[in-house]
Amino acid sequence: RGKLRIYLGAAPGVGKTYAMLSEAHRRVERGTDCVVALVEHHGRPRTEVMLRGLEQVGRRELVYRGAVFAEMDVEAVLRRAPAVALVDELAHTNVPGSRHAKRWQDVEELLAAGIDVVSTVNIQHLESLGDVVESITGVRQRETVPDEVVRRADQIELVDMSPQALRRRMAHGNIYTADKVDAALSNYFRPGNLTALRELALLWVADRVDEYLQQYRGEHGIRSTWQARERIVVGLTGGPEGRTLIRRAARMAAKGSGGEVMAVYIARSDGLTAASPKELAVQRTLVEDLGGSFHQVIGDDIPAALLEFARGVNATQIVLGVSRRKAWQYVFGPGVGATVARESGPDLDVHLVTHDRMGKGTDLSRPPRTARLGRNRRVCGWLIGMAGPVLLSLLLRGVAPGLGLANDMLLFLTLTVAAALLGGMLPAL
Repeated sequence: RGKLRIYLGAAPGVGKTYAMLSEAHRRVERGTDCVVALVEHHGRPRTEVMLRGLEQVGRRELVYRGAVFAEMDVEAVLRRAPAVALVDELAHTNVPGSRHAKRWQDVEELLAAGIDVVSTVNIQHLESLGDVVESITGVRQRETVPDEVVRRADQIELVDMSPQALRRRMAHGNIYTADKVDAALSNYFRPGNLTALRELALLWVADRVDEYLQQYRGEHGIRSTWQARERIVVGLTGGPEGRTLIRRAARMAAKGSGGEVMAVYIARSDGLTAASPKELAVQRTLVEDLGGSFHQVIGDDIPAALLEFARGVNATQIVLGVSRRKAWQYVFGPGVGATVARESGPDLDVHLVTHDRMGKGTDLSRPPRTARLGRNRRVCGWLIGMAGPVLLSLLLRGVAPGLGLANDMLLFLTLTVAAALLGGMLPAL
């Protein structure tokens, strides 16, 4: 399979086609068999000049509704079988009657044939950003390309330009003809539109770069934190203070553009937990509404599991709540927050956030143990707990006195379990 290289433009006219042709000239100078399968210069003199000296494959002409259109001749490119083919405007929709409906499908066929492809696409043509771009510019993009097609590219290079420089290029007639310049500058190419498109492109490419980084760290077994991007992990206990922690982390992430919030709950491997499933569901919804993600990790050693997760996702900060334990409970250990802060090392910042539940006991968020038991169940539990042993003793003495100590103990244990199932801990005791 061939390799795909994409020049991603932040906006029309930033020079992605020019950059692609410059790359083609460099490859030809190095002796690479490179051809132009299809390049649209749109009458721009500087782009048209860059086509000189490059071999071009003839286009296929198609008649549609009485007009003649020229599309890429995929069959001709396959017969020519170059090492590298240049294919402009990846999101283009082909004329009905073409080999494929979309140009990116033509590119997929070239890649499957072992031909490397260099292509171009603008950020506004990505499928997932269609609604966002329309809300910003007021223009609905009819030609789109699936994000996954672009994400699968072996190399993505962002072609960027400041809004002021792009508008100057527009005013000089380097993008559109003179009769279209004024309308373009006052509509699509307004400074606000260009700034928003530029930010979309930068953030999208940043996510792609982060994927490359995570893949590299995984392949090389790197566990230490590389603080390339602000990534905040929020440790949740299932208590109501988790909402405060999530909001605090979201404000911290907002201060650094591109920051990411990941809430994590450490569950015990035996499945026993004091956390409220309802509260965890509320916190999961909250963190997702704030643009973060929710994770659940299995681990009996909470500090170790939390640190392992944080280093695994290349986090830069950990946000924890101040312990809800009472002062006397610290004799059993320093607590999760202090342990994580001590073992985090110099590459992870640990923030202990105060809240209104701190120091009020670890079981404050849990309902009373008997709150879920109905009145009839509690009465039955107490009847079994109080009268059951007496009746069982009389029964064993009068009816079956010779069962033996082991069987007697099992019967009393069964009675105890019955009292616990019905009435809870106190009737069982």
